[in-house]
Amino acid sequence: MNFENKANLPEKLLKPYNAADIESGIYKSWEESGFFNPDVCIEKGATDPNAESFSIVLPPPNVTGTLHTGHAFMLVIQDIMVRFARMQGKKTLWIPGTDHAAIATQSKVEKIIEKEGIRKADLGRDEFLKRVNEFAQDSHDTIVSQVRKMGASIDWSREAFTLDAKRSTAVNTTFKKMYEDGLIYRGYRIVNWDPKGQTTISDDEIVHEERDAKMYTFKYWKDFPISISTTRPETKIGDVAVAVHPDDMRYKEFVGKTYTSEFCGTQLSITIVADESVEPEFGTGALGVTPAHSQIDWEIAQRHNLEVKPVINEYAKMIVGNENILNKKTTEARELIVAWLRTEGLLENEESIKQNVSTAERTGAVIEPLPKLQWFVDVNKKIPDRENKSLKELMLDAVRVDGIEIIPDRFEKIYFHWIENLRDWCISRQIWYGHRIPVWYKDSEIFVGDTAPDDTWKQDEDTLDTWFSSGLWTFSTLGWPEQTNDLKTYHPTSVLETGNDILFFWVARMVLMSKYLLNTIPFKTVYLHGMVRDEKGRKMSKSLGNIVNPVDLIDKYGTDALRMAMIVSVGPGNDSNLGEEKIKAYSKFANKIWNATRFVLEQTNDLDLNSTPEYDAEDQQSIDELNAFIKEITHEMQDYKFYLVSEKLYHYIWDTFASIIIERSKIKITETNSISAKWVLYTHLTTLIKALHPFMPFITEEIWSTIPMQTNDKKLLIIESWPTSL
Repeated sequence: MNFENKANLPEKLLKPYNAADIESGIYKSWEESGFFNPDVCIEKGATDPNAESFSIVLPPPNVTGTLHTGHAFMLVIQDIMVRFARMQGKKTLWIPGTDHAAIATQSKVEKIIEKEGIRKADLGRDEFLKRVNEFAQDSHDTIVSQVRKMGASIDWSREAFTLDAKRSTAVNTTFKKMYEDGLIYRGYRIVNWDPKGQTTISDDEIVHEERDAKMYTFKYWKDFPISISTTRPETKIGDVAVAVHPDDMRYKEFVGKTYTSEFCGTQLSITIVADESVEPEFGTGALGVTPAHSQIDWEIAQRHNLEVKPVINEYAKMIVGNENILNKKTTEARELIVAWLRTEGLLENEESIKQNVSTAERTGAVIEPLPKLQWFVDVNKKIPDRENKSLKELMLDAVRVDGIEIIPDRFEKIYFHWIENLRDWCISRQIWYGHRIPVWYKDSEIFVGDTAPDDTWKQDEDTLDTWFSSGLWTFSTLGWPEQTNDLKTYHPTSVLETGNDILFFWVARMVLMSKYLLNTIPFKTVYLHGMVRDEKGRKMSKSLGNIVNPVDLIDKYGTDALRMAMIVSVGPGNDSNLGEEKIKAYSKFANKIWNATRFVLEQTNDLDLNSTPEYDAEDQQSIDELNAFIKEITHEMQDYKFYLVSEKLYHYIWDTFASIIIERSKIKITETNSISAKWVLYTHLTTLIKALHPFMPFITEEIWSTIPMQTNDKKLLIIESWPTSL
């Protein structure tokens, strides 16, 4: 559909708006301008060198494939923050990067080569890592193109990778310092073990699956005084104690006594101990203590100096038991032991229950808690040059004393609960991809450093937990351990925006690292977003067939429409329901703005922009209302209430500007050629386009290029000032 060009408008305005025709070109013009880089903004006079700084780091996407809707949601929120700060005149830095995501990436490549009939061991470490690096680079390139497609105004000149040379230096520097301070140690402790992946994994790499299970209640032997309940009878051949609550009168007389007899062909010695961790109301109120195969039991054993007896190996097979049990898988051994309990008349009850089973996210294997010799970070050791506080205490102080604001604040309690119950952090992984632990061995000697003293030393085979490197992200991306100008200018960063599901994993570890290494918080505010769900509120999954590809939606409706659909009415911490109809509606909104622009420019083509407007009473009221509106949304933008501002802008533009002001101005201009009405139209258009820019950057930048200005030094909208008083 074409329109008669009576006002000599730009040709593009005569056609319906088509996002696909303009978005890639606009992003290219932004990049070529250099205005994503705060240094360029200063050099070109767009930003005052003495201006307040605003900095944010992109939570680095894993180089395991492509961006999903959660990443898209994250990019939308952060780009709104960044564009708003830049328009406020702040020195605005948004640092991009990607995460090597060691276990996830290695697992992907292992599956690829398995389809080729190749095993990791067949390639060897060096050749395998070449394959991983090639895969990671391809994924990186795809991710970067998708980030650009989302309109993210990121400073690409400062792009980082958690496994690049600079970040490796930061990692090794940190490890060495923590080791020398006694905060990193090698010890024998319970870890999360993936029997299929053959490595330790972190808590965030565990998926809890609800499964059918059996709760068995029994006695070890007939004259044993206490019954216990468990879902894992196969571990009971490793029991060394039964724990009861100190105040439980049912068992008080047995506390301190030791009972010895045979259990399913294995000699057991069981001591009754009193421990306050036991819940008297749960089951029989007595807990069979298996220190080698339960974190809780391990802790009880430490408190009571109990023996640790492993009965399961790294492949989830039995290493203790009679000839029927030995070398059996744990699931097989379970059935054999239950059958023995029945035969011996020891099984008192068998109940079907639902149980949350811990599985490895990448391999699907059931996690086995196993005691292993691993590298750990001590979170309870006092640090002399940090006011004799532990890492755990520093992490608590960051919020309680230093004032990190968590939005929404209901997540503060979750943060505190997790930190207060924090155990020593297992940082070693039995995989090839990642930061290799900078520890070298020669006989009984240990050396910690980037390189070995000579070729007689052998490096530790393990790599570091990915969170160890990403925990340094806010300052390693700014050049640390060097004291760079970027570090001085932009750290602590202004805000961290990320998913609420990694508050305790990534966010907490960044706090730990920054407080320990720099004695400062890593960010002033934490803004948490929720999960993106489908239009019915369901979690997106392959099984439901409801996974949405954000790039496909962009190709169909445009980035601006997707951005608005994601942010409108979705407050911090809350999940977002995303459906195609919702995006389609905001695509229509873009057309509405486009058509309104064409009308305004048609009506104001003869407006003298250098004259001082004189409004009639009605138009003055419109201007006053617009002023009040801008003041209102400015406060809300500063308070990170983007969900409110986006909704208010939508309704103001559609219901007030398009439906009332434009319609009213039509009459006044037709009847009297009212200059007042023309100025109202022009002022509303320029003001609202500015205010809408952080949310819908592409169409607003394109419209801005068509609007006549008072001066000839017209700037890109990206560096225009945020509207204030009119």
